[in-house]
Amino acid sequence: MSGFKSDFLQTLKERGFIHQISDESGLDAQLAKESTACYIGFDATAPSLHAGSLVQIMLLYWFQQTGHKPVALMGGGTTMVGDPSGKDESRQMLTTDLIGKNKDGIKRVFSRFLKFEEDGGSAIMADNADWLLNLNYVEFLREYGRFFSVNQMLARDSVKMRLEREQHLSFLEFNYMILQAYDFVELNKRPDCRLQMGGSDQWGNIVSGVDLGRRAGTPDLFALTTPLLTTSSGAKMGKTADGAIWLEEEMLSAYDYWQYWRNSEDADIERFMKLFTTLPLAEIARYAALEGAELNEAKKVL
Repeated sequence: MSGFKSDFLQTLKERGFIHQISDESGLDAQLAKESTACYIGFDATAPSLHAGSLVQIMLLYWFQQTGHKPVALMGGGTTMVGDPSGKDESRQMLTTDLIGKNKDGIKRVFSRFLKFEEDGGSAIMADNADWLLNLNYVEFLREYGRFFSVNQMLARDSVKMRLEREQHLSFLEFNYMILQAYDFVELNKRPDCRLQMGGSDQWGNIVSGVDLGRRAGTPDLFALTTPLLTTSSGAKMGKTADGAIWLEEEMLSAYDYWQYWRNSEDADIERFMKLFTTLPLAEIARYAALEGAELNEAKKVL
């Protein structure tokens, strides 16, 4: 598409957020027609999110700014299973108490980016523990298990990678994509979520939810992912040799956080400004045109 009708998708296109969309024209029409609910899931594996999660947080920010209803989904249930996506080995099993503490820390991060209903805004914070922990296993299998193809599940990158490398993949982890898909169906019933967004590594899991919704008879559901984000030198976003760039000052000082962005590579400045700031595009273009020592001023702005 050369241009979008909806403000949200046009904003994402201009700022470089879009990697894949399951039904581009259908989603654009839906977002242009009415205020729509969308969610992104965040498992509570740590007491904060790090800079690698900022792209997803900014997606929800722009979703709210363009008149829609963002849902930040806490993975209170899925964290107990563990997402195998991009992992060479099983995640550490966390206690329910630790998961609860991690959720509290993550909620504080979101309060800086979104305006929630209790504060007069449209954003919602949900927790998939509310429905996953009360499922009856046999009833769930009879109702939804018939819609999943093991052949397709084995072909998902998160599973295929482990199997090809002959690395252990537990049946517990194998169930993750089923639970994530079910989240989409459940959230479509509650705040009427029509869109799930996430990083490109989540495409298979998100599309599974779209497909499950279609088979289970829900309205049209949509998927959108962002590109895998690395620095120009190929380093993973949000982490350094010293550890993660946490979004919580108790875990990383404000100075170290500032210094991380100040040390951005020259080639990344324009891209990072589009993704991680709310600066107008014309202003970003002026900073991107700077060269040499002047580019340091753009890094300070970032």
